[in-house]
Amino acid sequence: MEFHVSLVGRTEKTGQIYQQVKAAIMDGRLRQGDALPPTRELAERLAVSRNTVSAAYDRLTAEGFVAAKTGSGTFVQASGFSQPPGRTHGAGPRPKAVWETLRAPAHDTSPVRYDFRAGIPDAKLFPYAAWRRLLARQFTPAAIGSLAHDGAAAHPALAAALARHVGVSRAVRASADDVLVTHGAQQALDLVCRVLVEPGTVVAVEDPGYFGPLHLFRSHGADVVGVPVDEEGIVVSAIPPAARVVYVTPSHQFPLGVPMSLARRTALLEWAERTGAVVVEDDYDSEFRYGGRPIEPLQNLDRTGHVVYVGSLSKVLLPSLRLGFLIAPAGLRPALRAAKYVGDWQSNRPIQGALAGLIDEGLLARHIRRTRKEYQARHDRILTVLRRDFAGLLEPQPVAAGLHLCAYLPDGVNDLSVYRRARAAGVVVYALSPFRIHSSGRPGLVIGYGAIELSDIDEGLHRLKACMRPDTIRR
Repeated sequence: MEFHVSLVGRTEKTGQIYQQVKAAIMDGRLRQGDALPPTRELAERLAVSRNTVSAAYDRLTAEGFVAAKTGSGTFVQASGFSQPPGRTHGAGPRPKAVWETLRAPAHDTSPVRYDFRAGIPDAKLFPYAAWRRLLARQFTPAAIGSLAHDGAAAHPALAAALARHVGVSRAVRASADDVLVTHGAQQALDLVCRVLVEPGTVVAVEDPGYFGPLHLFRSHGADVVGVPVDEEGIVVSAIPPAARVVYVTPSHQFPLGVPMSLARRTALLEWAERTGAVVVEDDYDSEFRYGGRPIEPLQNLDRTGHVVYVGSLSKVLLPSLRLGFLIAPAGLRPALRAAKYVGDWQSNRPIQGALAGLIDEGLLARHIRRTRKEYQARHDRILTVLRRDFAGLLEPQPVAAGLHLCAYLPDGVNDLSVYRRARAAGVVVYALSPFRIHSSGRPGLVIGYGAIELSDIDEGLHRLKACMRPDTIRR
Protein backbone atom coordinates (compact mmCIF):
# COMPACT_ATOMS: atom_id res chain seq x y z
CA MET A 1 0.00 0.00 0.00
CA GLU A 2 1.02 3.64 -0.31
CA PHE A 3 2.70 4.52 2.99
CA HIS A 4 3.48 8.07 4.07
CA VAL A 5 6.96 8.85 5.39
CA SER A 6 8.10 12.41 6.03
CA LEU A 7 11.78 13.31 6.39
CA VAL A 8 12.79 16.43 8.29
CA GLY A 9 16.32 17.80 8.03
CA ARG A 10 19.35 16.10 6.55
CA THR A 11 20.45 13.79 9.33
CA GLU A 12 19.22 10.51 10.79
CA LYS A 13 17.17 9.65 7.72
CA THR A 14 17.44 5.94 8.42
CA GLY A 15 16.27 6.54 11.98
CA GLN A 16 13.32 8.65 10.84
CA ILE A 17 12.14 5.95 8.41
CA TYR A 18 12.54 3.30 11.10
CA GLN A 19 10.63 5.31 13.74
CA GLN A 20 7.72 6.17 11.44
CA VAL A 21 7.22 2.62 10.17
CA LYS A 22 7.50 1.27 13.73
CA ALA A 23 4.96 3.82 15.01
CA ALA A 24 2.53 2.89 12.24
CA ILE A 25 2.79 -0.79 13.20
CA MET A 26 2.37 -0.14 16.92
CA ASP A 27 -0.60 2.18 16.34
CA GLY A 28 -2.36 -0.39 14.17
CA ARG A 29 -2.24 1.68 10.99
CA LEU A 30 -0.07 -1.03 9.46
CA ARG A 31 -1.47 -4.46 10.23
CA GLN A 32 0.02 -7.93 10.17
CA GLY A 33 0.47 -9.05 6.59
CA ASP A 34 0.56 -5.56 5.08
CA ALA A 35 3.34 -5.05 2.53
CA LEU A 36 5.88 -2.25 2.91
CA PRO A 37 6.90 -0.31 -0.20
CA PRO A 38 9.90 -1.84 -2.01
CA THR A 39 13.18 -0.26 -0.88
CA ARG A 40 13.93 1.11 -4.37
CA GLU A 41 10.46 2.68 -4.69
CA LEU A 42 10.54 4.30 -1.24
CA ALA A 43 14.08 5.56 -1.79
CA GLU A 44 13.08 7.25 -5.05
CA ARG A 45 10.02 8.80 -3.41
CA LEU A 46 12.06 10.19 -0.50
CA ALA A 47 15.04 11.17 -2.67
CA VAL A 48 17.48 9.15 -0.54
CA SER A 49 19.79 6.25 -1.28
CA ARG A 50 18.41 2.74 -1.37
CA ASN A 51 20.91 1.77 1.34
CA THR A 52 19.27 4.31 3.70
CA VAL A 53 15.89 2.59 3.33
CA SER A 54 17.41 -0.89 3.46
CA ALA A 55 19.14 -0.07 6.74
CA ALA A 56 15.82 1.00 8.28
CA TYR A 57 14.12 -2.18 7.04
CA ASP A 58 16.98 -4.32 8.38
CA ARG A 59 16.55 -2.79 11.83
CA LEU A 60 12.81 -3.41 11.77
CA THR A 61 13.47 -7.01 10.68
CA ALA A 62 15.98 -7.55 13.44
CA GLU A 63 13.47 -6.38 16.05
CA GLY A 64 10.72 -8.62 14.67
CA PHE A 65 8.40 -5.93 13.33
CA VAL A 66 8.71 -7.00 9.68
CA ALA A 67 9.94 -9.99 7.70
CA ALA A 68 11.36 -10.19 4.20
CA LYS A 69 10.07 -12.87 1.84
CA THR A 70 12.41 -13.63 -1.01
CA GLY A 71 10.93 -12.61 -4.31
CA SER A 72 7.80 -11.15 -2.67
CA GLY A 73 8.81 -8.16 -0.54
CA THR A 74 8.81 -7.03 3.06
CA PHE A 75 5.71 -7.60 5.21
CA VAL A 76 4.56 -6.60 8.67
CA GLN A 77 4.69 -9.60 10.97
CA ALA A 78 4.10 -8.00 14.38
CA SER A 79 0.56 -7.79 15.76
CA GLY A 80 -1.31 -7.12 18.96
CA PHE A 81 -0.39 -3.48 19.36
CA SER A 82 -2.74 -0.69 20.40
CA GLN A 83 -5.29 1.00 18.22
CA PRO A 84 -4.42 4.43 16.81
CA PRO A 85 -4.28 6.84 19.75
CA GLY A 86 -6.54 9.85 19.88
CA ARG A 87 -5.19 13.37 19.89
CA THR A 88 -4.39 14.66 23.34
CA HIS A 89 -3.26 18.19 22.58
CA GLY A 90 -5.79 20.04 24.76
CA ALA A 91 -9.51 20.49 24.38
CA GLY A 92 -9.27 22.24 21.02
CA PRO A 93 -12.02 24.34 19.46
CA ARG A 94 -15.63 24.01 20.59
CA PRO A 95 -18.68 23.74 18.30
CA LYS A 96 -21.60 26.13 18.38
CA ALA A 97 -23.75 25.78 21.48
CA VAL A 98 -26.55 23.95 19.65
CA TRP A 99 -24.21 21.05 18.87
CA GLU A 100 -23.56 20.54 22.56
CA THR A 101 -27.13 19.22 22.83
CA LEU A 102 -27.66 17.61 19.41
CA ARG A 103 -25.97 14.26 18.87
CA ALA A 104 -26.05 11.69 16.08
CA PRO A 105 -27.93 8.63 17.39
CA ALA A 106 -26.03 5.51 18.30
CA HIS A 107 -27.30 2.69 16.10
CA ASP A 108 -27.56 -0.85 17.38
CA THR A 109 -26.29 -3.00 14.51
CA SER A 110 -27.02 -6.35 16.14
CA PRO A 111 -29.36 -8.47 13.99
CA VAL A 112 -33.02 -8.59 14.95
CA ARG A 113 -35.41 -11.34 13.86
CA TYR A 114 -38.65 -9.47 14.54
CA ASP A 115 -38.13 -5.98 13.12
CA PHE A 116 -41.22 -3.78 13.48
CA ARG A 117 -39.38 -0.47 13.02
CA ALA A 118 -41.33 2.20 11.17
CA GLY A 119 -40.30 3.49 7.77
CA ILE A 120 -37.96 0.64 6.81
CA PRO A 121 -38.75 -0.89 3.41
CA ASP A 122 -38.06 -4.51 2.58
CA ALA A 123 -34.75 -4.58 0.72
CA LYS A 124 -35.56 -8.02 -0.72
CA LEU A 125 -38.35 -6.51 -2.82
CA PHE A 126 -36.06 -4.07 -4.65
CA PRO A 127 -35.84 -4.71 -8.45
CA TYR A 128 -32.13 -5.48 -8.45
CA ALA A 129 -31.82 -6.97 -11.95
CA ALA A 130 -33.50 -4.02 -13.63
CA TRP A 131 -31.53 -1.56 -11.51
CA ARG A 132 -28.17 -3.15 -12.42
CA ARG A 133 -29.06 -2.96 -16.10
CA LEU A 134 -30.13 0.68 -15.90
CA LEU A 135 -27.15 1.68 -13.78
CA ALA A 136 -24.71 -0.01 -16.16
CA ARG A 137 -26.16 2.10 -18.96
CA GLN A 138 -25.09 5.21 -17.04
CA PHE A 139 -21.49 4.14 -16.58
CA THR A 140 -20.22 4.87 -20.07
CA PRO A 141 -17.84 7.67 -21.11
CA ALA A 142 -20.60 9.35 -23.09
CA ALA A 143 -23.13 9.26 -20.25
CA ILE A 144 -20.65 10.36 -17.59
CA GLY A 145 -18.99 13.05 -19.68
CA SER A 146 -22.15 14.72 -20.94
CA LEU A 147 -23.39 15.68 -17.47
CA ALA A 148 -20.24 15.71 -15.35
CA HIS A 149 -20.04 19.46 -14.81
CA ASP A 150 -23.31 20.96 -15.95
CA GLY A 151 -24.22 22.21 -12.45
CA ALA A 152 -27.95 21.66 -13.03
CA ALA A 153 -30.25 21.10 -10.07
CA ALA A 154 -31.19 17.65 -11.36
CA HIS A 155 -30.43 15.19 -14.13
CA PRO A 156 -32.69 16.49 -16.94
CA ALA A 157 -34.21 13.09 -17.63
CA LEU A 158 -34.93 12.48 -13.95
CA ALA A 159 -36.44 15.92 -13.41
CA ALA A 160 -38.87 15.29 -16.26
CA ALA A 161 -39.60 11.73 -15.08
CA LEU A 162 -40.27 12.81 -11.48
CA ALA A 163 -42.56 15.62 -12.59
CA ARG A 164 -44.60 13.10 -14.58
CA HIS A 165 -44.52 10.53 -11.80
CA VAL A 166 -45.83 12.79 -9.02
CA GLY A 167 -48.22 14.45 -11.45
CA VAL A 168 -49.87 11.14 -12.26
CA SER A 169 -49.58 9.36 -8.91
CA ARG A 170 -50.12 12.31 -6.54
CA ALA A 171 -51.70 15.09 -8.70
CA VAL A 172 -48.76 17.37 -7.91
CA ARG A 173 -48.58 20.29 -10.32
CA ALA A 174 -44.98 20.57 -11.56
CA SER A 175 -42.80 20.71 -14.64
CA ALA A 176 -39.26 19.43 -15.00
CA ASP A 177 -37.91 22.91 -14.22
CA ASP A 178 -39.64 22.83 -10.84
CA VAL A 179 -37.87 19.67 -9.61
CA LEU A 180 -34.72 19.83 -7.49
CA VAL A 181 -33.18 16.43 -6.70
CA THR A 182 -31.63 15.96 -3.25
CA HIS A 183 -29.89 13.35 -1.12
CA GLY A 184 -33.15 12.31 0.51
CA ALA A 185 -35.87 14.30 2.23
CA GLN A 186 -33.55 15.45 5.03
CA GLN A 187 -31.33 17.37 2.61
CA ALA A 188 -34.42 18.89 1.01
CA LEU A 189 -35.43 20.18 4.43
CA ASP A 190 -31.89 21.43 5.04
CA LEU A 191 -32.08 23.48 1.84
CA VAL A 192 -35.38 24.97 3.02
CA CYS A 193 -33.68 25.93 6.29
CA ARG A 194 -30.75 27.54 4.50
CA VAL A 195 -33.13 29.67 2.45
CA LEU A 196 -35.83 30.51 5.02
CA VAL A 197 -34.58 29.98 8.58
CA GLU A 198 -32.48 32.44 10.54
CA PRO A 199 -31.60 32.34 14.25
CA GLY A 200 -34.83 33.01 16.11
CA THR A 201 -37.16 32.14 13.22
CA VAL A 202 -40.27 30.45 14.61
CA VAL A 203 -40.86 27.05 13.02
CA ALA A 204 -43.99 25.06 13.85
CA VAL A 205 -43.90 21.26 13.74
CA GLU A 206 -46.42 18.53 14.51
CA ASP A 207 -46.49 17.26 18.09
CA PRO A 208 -45.97 14.31 18.25
CA GLY A 209 -43.82 14.30 15.17
CA TYR A 210 -40.71 13.09 13.42
CA PHE A 211 -37.57 14.18 15.30
CA GLY A 212 -35.29 14.39 12.21
CA PRO A 213 -36.70 17.71 10.96
CA LEU A 214 -37.05 18.94 14.55
CA HIS A 215 -33.31 18.58 15.17
CA LEU A 216 -32.51 20.04 11.76
CA PHE A 217 -34.57 23.18 12.37
CA ARG A 218 -32.96 23.63 15.78
CA SER A 219 -29.49 23.24 14.32
CA HIS A 220 -30.18 26.27 12.12
CA GLY A 221 -31.11 28.33 15.16
CA ALA A 222 -34.89 28.12 14.77
CA ASP A 223 -37.26 28.53 17.66
CA VAL A 224 -39.16 25.24 17.20
CA VAL A 225 -42.71 25.10 18.56
CA GLY A 226 -44.69 21.87 18.76
CA VAL A 227 -48.32 22.10 17.62
CA PRO A 228 -50.75 19.40 18.79
CA VAL A 229 -52.21 16.86 16.38
CA ASP A 230 -55.73 15.45 16.71
CA GLU A 231 -57.79 13.05 14.62
CA GLU A 232 -57.91 15.61 11.76
CA GLY A 233 -54.19 16.44 11.73
CA ILE A 234 -52.34 19.50 12.96
CA VAL A 235 -54.50 21.93 14.95
CA VAL A 236 -54.22 25.04 12.80
CA SER A 237 -55.67 27.33 15.47
CA ALA A 238 -52.75 26.41 17.76
CA ILE A 239 -50.02 27.46 15.29
CA PRO A 240 -48.20 30.54 16.65
CA PRO A 241 -48.95 33.67 14.58
CA ALA A 242 -45.21 34.38 14.43
CA ALA A 243 -44.39 31.06 12.73
CA ARG A 244 -42.66 31.56 9.37
CA VAL A 245 -42.38 27.85 8.50
CA VAL A 246 -44.80 25.00 9.27
CA TYR A 247 -43.65 21.41 8.75
CA VAL A 248 -46.43 18.83 8.25
CA THR A 249 -46.99 15.24 7.08
CA PRO A 250 -50.60 15.57 5.89
CA SER A 251 -51.12 12.37 3.91
CA HIS A 252 -50.05 10.01 6.70
CA GLN A 253 -49.06 11.85 9.86
CA PHE A 254 -45.96 10.56 11.57
CA PRO A 255 -46.24 8.85 13.99
CA LEU A 256 -50.01 8.78 14.62
CA GLY A 257 -50.91 7.83 11.04
CA VAL A 258 -53.95 10.12 10.73
CA PRO A 259 -54.57 11.93 7.43
CA MET A 260 -55.19 15.67 7.53
CA SER A 261 -58.85 16.40 6.80
CA LEU A 262 -59.83 18.59 3.86
CA ALA A 263 -61.18 21.24 6.23
CA ARG A 264 -57.90 21.30 8.14
CA ARG A 265 -55.84 21.44 4.92
CA THR A 266 -57.92 24.34 3.68
CA ALA A 267 -57.55 26.13 7.00
CA LEU A 268 -53.78 25.64 6.96
CA LEU A 269 -53.44 27.09 3.46
CA GLU A 270 -55.62 30.06 4.38
CA TRP A 271 -53.49 30.62 7.47
CA ALA A 272 -50.29 30.52 5.39
CA GLU A 273 -51.68 33.01 2.87
CA ARG A 274 -52.78 35.33 5.66
CA THR A 275 -49.48 35.25 7.55
CA GLY A 276 -47.07 34.87 4.62
CA ALA A 277 -45.63 31.66 6.07
CA VAL A 278 -44.31 28.67 4.14
CA VAL A 279 -45.83 25.22 4.58
CA VAL A 280 -43.39 22.34 4.07
CA GLU A 281 -45.34 19.24 3.02
CA ASP A 282 -43.43 16.00 3.59
CA ASP A 283 -45.19 13.34 1.50
CA TYR A 284 -42.91 10.57 2.71
CA ASP A 285 -44.80 7.29 2.11
CA SER A 286 -48.13 8.09 0.47
CA GLU A 287 -47.48 5.68 -2.42
CA PHE A 288 -48.60 2.82 -0.20
CA ARG A 289 -52.35 3.30 0.10
CA TYR A 290 -54.55 0.39 1.16
CA GLY A 291 -58.03 1.86 1.24
CA GLY A 292 -60.11 5.00 1.26
CA ARG A 293 -59.83 7.94 -1.08
CA PRO A 294 -56.36 9.29 -1.86
CA ILE A 295 -55.47 12.41 0.11
CA GLU A 296 -54.96 15.36 -2.21
CA PRO A 297 -51.60 17.00 -1.52
CA LEU A 298 -51.49 20.50 -0.10
CA GLN A 299 -49.35 21.45 -3.10
CA ASN A 300 -52.25 20.73 -5.43
CA LEU A 301 -54.65 22.83 -3.35
CA ASP A 302 -52.21 25.72 -2.99
CA ARG A 303 -53.05 28.62 -5.31
CA THR A 304 -50.90 31.33 -3.74
CA GLY A 305 -47.44 29.74 -3.72
CA HIS A 306 -46.95 28.93 -0.05
CA VAL A 307 -46.25 25.17 -0.18
CA VAL A 308 -42.89 23.45 -0.61
CA TYR A 309 -43.50 19.80 -1.53
CA VAL A 310 -40.86 17.31 -0.33
CA GLY A 311 -40.76 13.78 -1.72
CA SER A 312 -38.55 10.80 -1.01
CA LEU A 313 -37.69 7.55 -2.77
CA SER A 314 -36.27 6.01 0.41
CA LYS A 315 -39.47 4.20 1.33
CA VAL A 316 -40.33 3.24 -2.24
CA LEU A 317 -36.87 1.93 -3.19
CA LEU A 318 -33.96 1.82 -0.74
CA PRO A 319 -32.83 4.36 1.89
CA SER A 320 -29.20 3.74 0.91
CA LEU A 321 -29.80 5.25 -2.54
CA ARG A 322 -30.25 8.65 -0.82
CA LEU A 323 -32.74 10.02 -3.33
CA GLY A 324 -35.30 12.72 -2.65
CA PHE A 325 -36.63 15.84 -4.28
CA LEU A 326 -38.49 19.05 -3.64
CA ILE A 327 -40.90 21.18 -5.64
CA ALA A 328 -41.13 24.79 -4.52
CA PRO A 329 -42.98 27.98 -5.47
CA ALA A 330 -41.30 30.04 -8.17
CA GLY A 331 -40.14 32.71 -5.76
CA LEU A 332 -38.02 30.23 -3.78
CA ARG A 333 -36.58 28.16 -6.62
CA PRO A 334 -33.49 30.29 -7.48
CA ALA A 335 -32.42 30.46 -3.83
CA LEU A 336 -32.97 26.72 -3.30
CA ARG A 337 -30.97 25.88 -6.41
CA ALA A 338 -28.16 28.14 -5.23
CA ALA A 339 -28.23 26.54 -1.77
CA LYS A 340 -27.97 23.11 -3.35
CA TYR A 341 -25.11 24.26 -5.58
CA VAL A 342 -22.98 25.75 -2.81
CA GLY A 343 -23.69 22.82 -0.50
CA ASP A 344 -22.72 19.88 -2.71
CA TRP A 345 -23.13 21.02 -6.33
CA GLN A 346 -25.26 18.11 -7.52
CA SER A 347 -26.48 14.68 -6.50
CA ASN A 348 -25.17 11.39 -7.91
CA ARG A 349 -25.76 11.60 -11.66
CA PRO A 350 -25.50 7.89 -12.62
CA ILE A 351 -28.04 6.97 -9.94
CA GLN A 352 -30.33 9.78 -11.11
CA GLY A 353 -30.08 8.56 -14.68
CA ALA A 354 -30.89 4.99 -13.64
CA LEU A 355 -33.93 6.17 -11.69
CA ALA A 356 -35.14 8.13 -14.71
CA GLY A 357 -35.00 4.91 -16.72
CA LEU A 358 -36.84 3.02 -13.98
CA ILE A 359 -39.67 5.56 -14.14
CA ASP A 360 -39.75 5.93 -17.93
CA GLU A 361 -39.89 2.17 -18.53
CA GLY A 362 -42.81 1.83 -16.12
CA LEU A 363 -40.75 -0.26 -13.73
CA LEU A 364 -41.15 2.05 -10.73
CA ALA A 365 -44.95 1.97 -11.03
CA ARG A 366 -44.83 -1.83 -11.33
CA HIS A 367 -42.54 -2.05 -8.29
CA ILE A 368 -44.92 0.14 -6.24
CA ARG A 369 -47.91 -2.03 -7.18
CA ARG A 370 -46.02 -5.17 -6.20
CA THR A 371 -44.75 -3.85 -2.88
CA ARG A 372 -48.10 -2.26 -2.04
CA LYS A 373 -49.74 -5.71 -2.15
CA GLU A 374 -47.03 -7.17 0.06
CA TYR A 375 -47.17 -4.36 2.61
CA GLN A 376 -50.96 -4.44 2.69
CA ALA A 377 -50.85 -8.14 3.54
CA ARG A 378 -48.49 -7.39 6.44
CA HIS A 379 -50.59 -4.41 7.57
CA ASP A 380 -53.77 -6.48 7.53
CA ARG A 381 -52.12 -9.36 9.40
CA ILE A 382 -50.86 -7.09 12.17
CA LEU A 383 -54.30 -5.55 12.60
CA THR A 384 -55.89 -8.99 12.74
CA VAL A 385 -53.52 -10.25 15.43
CA LEU A 386 -53.72 -7.07 17.50
CA ARG A 387 -57.52 -7.04 17.47
CA ARG A 388 -57.71 -10.76 18.26
CA ASP A 389 -54.98 -11.19 20.87
CA PHE A 390 -54.23 -7.78 22.41
CA ALA A 391 -57.60 -6.75 23.88
CA GLY A 392 -56.94 -4.52 26.88
CA LEU A 393 -53.25 -4.28 26.00
CA LEU A 394 -53.06 -2.41 22.68
CA GLU A 395 -55.65 -0.36 20.80
CA PRO A 396 -54.53 -0.21 17.15
CA GLN A 397 -55.41 2.87 15.12
CA PRO A 398 -56.37 1.87 11.58
CA VAL A 399 -54.48 3.59 8.78
CA ALA A 400 -55.11 3.73 5.07
CA ALA A 401 -51.53 4.31 3.92
CA GLY A 402 -47.87 4.08 4.78
CA LEU A 403 -45.53 1.58 6.38
CA HIS A 404 -46.55 1.84 10.03
CA LEU A 405 -49.49 2.10 12.38
CA CYS A 406 -49.88 3.45 15.90
CA ALA A 407 -51.40 1.45 18.75
CA TYR A 408 -52.29 2.98 22.11
CA LEU A 409 -51.41 1.38 25.44
CA PRO A 410 -53.60 1.71 28.54
CA ASP A 411 -53.16 4.93 30.51
CA GLY A 412 -50.39 4.67 33.05
CA VAL A 413 -48.30 2.20 31.06
CA ASN A 414 -44.71 3.15 30.37
CA ASP A 415 -44.22 2.65 26.62
CA LEU A 416 -40.44 2.98 26.96
CA SER A 417 -40.49 0.06 29.38
CA VAL A 418 -42.38 -2.00 26.81
CA TYR A 419 -39.86 -1.00 24.15
CA ARG A 420 -36.90 -2.04 26.29
CA ARG A 421 -38.40 -5.37 27.31
CA ALA A 422 -39.35 -6.14 23.71
CA ARG A 423 -35.86 -5.25 22.47
CA ALA A 424 -34.36 -7.67 24.97
CA ALA A 425 -36.71 -10.35 23.61
CA GLY A 426 -35.58 -9.77 20.02
CA VAL A 427 -38.54 -7.60 18.98
CA VAL A 428 -38.04 -4.00 17.84
CA VAL A 429 -40.89 -1.50 17.95
CA TYR A 430 -40.87 2.24 18.62
CA ALA A 431 -42.29 3.81 21.76
CA LEU A 432 -44.65 6.73 21.05
CA SER A 433 -43.62 9.02 23.90
CA PRO A 434 -40.17 10.02 22.53
CA PHE A 435 -41.90 11.58 19.52
CA ARG A 436 -43.75 14.06 21.74
CA ILE A 437 -42.27 17.53 22.13
CA HIS A 438 -44.53 19.25 24.64
CA SER A 439 -47.87 17.54 24.30
CA SER A 440 -49.11 14.97 26.74
CA GLY A 441 -51.09 12.04 25.47
CA ARG A 442 -51.68 8.35 25.70
CA PRO A 443 -48.67 6.04 25.69
CA GLY A 444 -48.37 3.82 22.67
CA LEU A 445 -46.25 1.87 20.23
CA VAL A 446 -45.39 2.67 16.62
CA ILE A 447 -45.38 -0.61 14.71
CA GLY A 448 -43.84 -0.84 11.26
CA TYR A 449 -44.37 -3.58 8.71
CA GLY A 450 -41.88 -2.80 5.95
CA ALA A 451 -39.00 -4.88 7.29
CA ILE A 452 -40.86 -7.77 8.95
CA GLU A 453 -41.61 -10.90 6.96
CA LEU A 454 -45.29 -11.83 6.75
CA SER A 455 -44.43 -15.27 8.13
CA ASP A 456 -42.72 -13.72 11.19
CA ILE A 457 -45.53 -11.37 12.22
CA ASP A 458 -47.50 -13.77 14.43
CA GLU A 459 -44.47 -14.96 16.38
CA GLY A 460 -43.08 -11.43 16.68
CA LEU A 461 -46.34 -10.09 18.08
CA HIS A 462 -46.63 -13.12 20.38
CA ARG A 463 -43.22 -12.23 21.84
CA LEU A 464 -44.28 -8.59 22.14
CA LYS A 465 -47.37 -9.60 24.10
CA ALA A 466 -45.23 -11.60 26.50
CA CYS A 467 -43.36 -8.38 27.31
CA MET A 468 -46.53 -6.53 28.29
CA ARG A 469 -47.41 -7.93 31.71
CA PRO A 470 -49.10 -5.06 33.56
CA ASP A 471 -46.99 -5.53 36.71
CA THR A 472 -43.76 -4.87 34.77
CA ILE A 473 -44.69 -2.01 32.46
CA ARG A 474 -46.56 0.40 34.73
CA ARG A 475 -44.95 3.74 35.41
